[in-house]
Amino acid sequence: MEQYKAPAIATEAVLVGSGTMPDGSETVRGYDFNEGINLEKLLDSYKRSGFQATNFGLAVEEINKMIDMKMKPIPSEKQAEINVNPCQRKKSNCTIFLSYTSNLISAGVREIFKYLVQHNMVDCIVTTAGGIEEDFIKCIGDTYLGDFNLSGRKLREKGINRIGNLLVPNDNYCKFEDWLMPILDQMVQEQKEQGTLWTPSKIIARLGKEIDNEDSVYYWAYKNNIPVFSPAITDGSIGDMIYFHSYKNPGLVIDLVEDIRRMNNQAVYAVNTGMIILGGGVVKHHTCNANLMRNGADFSVFVNTASEFDGSDSGARPDEAISWGKIRKEANPVKVYGEATLIFPLLVAQTFAKREKEYKSLHEDLP
Repeated sequence: MEQYKAPAIATEAVLVGSGTMPDGSETVRGYDFNEGINLEKLLDSYKRSGFQATNFGLAVEEINKMIDMKMKPIPSEKQAEINVNPCQRKKSNCTIFLSYTSNLISAGVREIFKYLVQHNMVDCIVTTAGGIEEDFIKCIGDTYLGDFNLSGRKLREKGINRIGNLLVPNDNYCKFEDWLMPILDQMVQEQKEQGTLWTPSKIIARLGKEIDNEDSVYYWAYKNNIPVFSPAITDGSIGDMIYFHSYKNPGLVIDLVEDIRRMNNQAVYAVNTGMIILGGGVVKHHTCNANLMRNGADFSVFVNTASEFDGSDSGARPDEAISWGKIRKEANPVKVYGEATLIFPLLVAQTFAKREKEYKSLHEDLP
């Protein structure tokens, strides 16, 4: 009977016929724990799980594309070119930029970075002042787990500094000052007597040499001639020490102009480039802007928690970088919306860590 029929307007609105899906469309399917606990298969399943899990899977593919390109021989027409990289790093077929904010050095991701640098898997690092000093401070004193809810007032009274849910005793910075001040004295002396022109990257390399500790990211950067750029190097404890030192032994000059040449030319003289950028702010923009100088990076992965609604560069999606020429128009960049302490170790497990032997062979073969 007519009263038992659904209203026509409702059926027409809801029961709309479907078109055919494009050929090759993947179905959504997560991991089945009836197969047992297999972390390899679990991470492989992310790409078909949807949402940020899918972006994680795409990021794994993008990083492996960078590495694939790096492992290929340099094209013959490029082999004859003189290596004009101002850092004189051995040229490969893909220069990989690794950029990260300081909180990740404060956290346990530092050891992931150390692994990558120790095994010469990346070619250029960009970070902040805290991303430099916290590495050296950890060689001198420990950082501890705390809680986000600890009272700042009470911690201040105890001389303990909080970084999120991490705690750093103020004594660590005092020890850092005792270690750094004599090095700054020596740098001033070399500047006056030998005409040494200090830049942030040269200072970081010098500190990596002086720390002489295999737990340090920048010790390995120094050993493997991986340049480290930190244009805001005075924005942290290092800047505090330089400030105090300028009264005790004035005269230190730090040249940013030479470093912007050194930084940008890492991209300009690269055959191909890949960017892995964890977080936002100066490290993200500095890396992307260097790649603008070559009309964009070939491969890009962003990992951060920022959104684009406020127009910030930190939250900008890769497509915005394409509009500026910082990523190539034909590239397939990926952004993972997530916190890097969760995401990055898993990315490395599915990419660089699996290919350690390939890297060893590559560096044995490079001229």
